[in-house]
Amino acid sequence: MLMMAAGLATLVSAQPVSAQDDVPDTRQLPPQAYNGYLEQHTVPLWEGDVPNAQGEGFRDVPTLTIYPPGQQPNGTAVIIAPGGAYQVLSDNIEGRQIANWFNTRGVVAFVLKYRLGPDYPMPVPLEDAQRAMRWVRAHAEEFSIDPDRVGMAGFSAGGHLAALAGTRFDQGEADADDPVERQRSQPDFLVLGYPALVMFSDPKSRIDYCQLMGIDECDQAWRDRYRPERQVNQDTPPTFIYQTTNDELVPPQGSVDFYTALVNAHVPAEMHLFGNGPHGSGLGMGDVALDSWTTLLDQWLRGRGLYQPMTPKDS
Repeated sequence: MLMMAAGLATLVSAQPVSAQDDVPDTRQLPPQAYNGYLEQHTVPLWEGDVPNAQGEGFRDVPTLTIYPPGQQPNGTAVIIAPGGAYQVLSDNIEGRQIANWFNTRGVVAFVLKYRLGPDYPMPVPLEDAQRAMRWVRAHAEEFSIDPDRVGMAGFSAGGHLAALAGTRFDQGEADADDPVERQRSQPDFLVLGYPALVMFSDPKSRIDYCQLMGIDECDQAWRDRYRPERQVNQDTPPTFIYQTTNDELVPPQGSVDFYTALVNAHVPAEMHLFGNGPHGSGLGMGDVALDSWTTLLDQWLRGRGLYQPMTPKDS
């Protein structure tokens, strides 16, 4: 089990990405922008007691690490869920580096530290992802974010988590005492990098969530509850998927099935299935073919208008 988890969390180097000259500038930051912060900082998802927490240690407290862009923000935000087989978090190659890439395009990025197994099996990681979406929307004005342009990106197991967040969401509780809980948990777009969408589909699969969590048996109903392709409908957000055919840890069939479900539900979707490339490739590892996936993502985000400056609200 440890070898399997380590395989999914393998850290590889990635080439730095520089800002493109044609990234549009946007309106001036209001005085309260970033709540006084212009650099990376970390905040807890809950103030005080954390629901379902078994302690108060590092692994018990989910957080968001905020990466403001080095330019005027364009109103778009993305929450990034690193992978690691729900055992560890690859928060460099699938967290910080991804956040920096989005930052060069004027996007405010948030890297999610969600709770992991075996102490926190599903649905706890999903609850953390949903809370993260609510938190960003509740603080949208502070970060010059349009609350209707908050997406989620995930890689490997984090891609599975992002896909779940995009298919299992609610509109919030309008009368909740906690203002964060009044916000909807639905992402406005999804970016999935080699998502581990087969973790629940086949008990004989090389990567099986039940085994990783130390759960002896998961019945089919339990498995289906956490299979994103079974939850897709017309309200699933537009999705971009990147995968390689010969991924040694996560078969691409899960991505194909999810993409097919999106198309059948008439959800805007784009998938790029590269021939060669290892699992955990992050931004591309300097590979001539794999490096191009971020160019394709850049074009997709532009095409959806996610780099456009946010229109100031009437005072």
